[in-house]
Amino acid sequence: MLACSLLAAMTTTCATSGVAYVIPELHRSQGMSLSSAATLAAIPTIGLTLTIIVWGAALDRFGERRVLTVSLLITLAGTIGALAAAAAGAGFTALAAALLVGGLGAGAANGASGRIVVGWFPASSRGTAMGIRQMAQPLGIAVCALTMPVLAARAGLTAAFAVPVAVTALGLIAVIFGIIDPPIGRGAGSDSSANPYRGATFLQRVHAVSVLLVIPQSMLWTFVPAWLIVGHGWSPLSAGVLVTATQVVGALGRIAAGRISDVWGSRMRPIRVIAVAAGAGTALLALTDWIGSPLAAAVMVVATVSSVADNGLAFTAIAEFAGPSWSGRALGVQNTAQYVTTAASTPVLGALIEAAGYSAAFAVAAIAPVIAIPLVPRDRTPRISETPVR
Repeated sequence: MLACSLLAAMTTTCATSGVAYVIPELHRSQGMSLSSAATLAAIPTIGLTLTIIVWGAALDRFGERRVLTVSLLITLAGTIGALAAAAAGAGFTALAAALLVGGLGAGAANGASGRIVVGWFPASSRGTAMGIRQMAQPLGIAVCALTMPVLAARAGLTAAFAVPVAVTALGLIAVIFGIIDPPIGRGAGSDSSANPYRGATFLQRVHAVSVLLVIPQSMLWTFVPAWLIVGHGWSPLSAGVLVTATQVVGALGRIAAGRISDVWGSRMRPIRVIAVAAGAGTALLALTDWIGSPLAAAVMVVATVSSVADNGLAFTAIAEFAGPSWSGRALGVQNTAQYVTTAASTPVLGALIEAAGYSAAFAVAAIAPVIAIPLVPRDRTPRISETPVR
């Protein structure tokens, strides 16, 4: 269940984030400005944002396997459409339309895989399991970073857009043949459970903290390849190797954060530590880039790893507190808030880079984790049982 849910979740990352890794080629071969290419990269996220809460409600009502199958079929159609548009030499509009369809279908995988982990694992190991599941995002980024810039530079955009198609196809196969709805989720469509957003601010504060922490995360994922290739003259292969290694370390960091939360018996205390580290790391990256330090690339690794470590903890806390009747919608709200922030901030940060340089954008992104630190709530008692129903 864990392996299949991880692979299914990787489809969302590749379908929504892969375009960022062909920004240099879009800029070179099609003459797109950095802000236009960044806007194109944000379009799948816009599509995902439009439907993610609807997918969450469907998960609460119909379960994980059926909803995942339908959503991944739509995502596969969108990624194939982007591949066809690139092969035909179509421009911005055709690519944007296909990427939008892929984004519309991608909204179920994150919430569904989170529900699968919470449903199949007891509380004492749930943080670790969710940390492994959350490897999907950095591993998906790593796959795209290692392959798409090199393929785009050597074989063109068509070859690069084949990567999300392949990952989505593998995710669909894993869902069809491997996923079984967790027993704890049966009957989750009933309305017997009270609305977890009423009478408490725990979920709202977790959402707010996650929104702030995703700003440096998405900024680094989107612009670091261009920062290395265009700003520092790295080859696409060298940049891809560094970004891939960074994402692998970030994935291991998520597992470590989940394990720490299990040992500490707290999801929120590690998030506070991560917010401090993300703010400090991104600020130091801004400084080292501004002064032209050769250590800037190493600092980028530290900033990126610290900025991705919180996601699994927030996902686990939300699903635990919301319970099986509301976790699909609550995780949908979580993802929607993060993706809206990503879609809104990416073009703005791209324009800021063009106007003032990368160091200014890194400095602005570093402010968000600092704001998040006092907003992290205290841990609350989960609304679900400590062990899954067998």
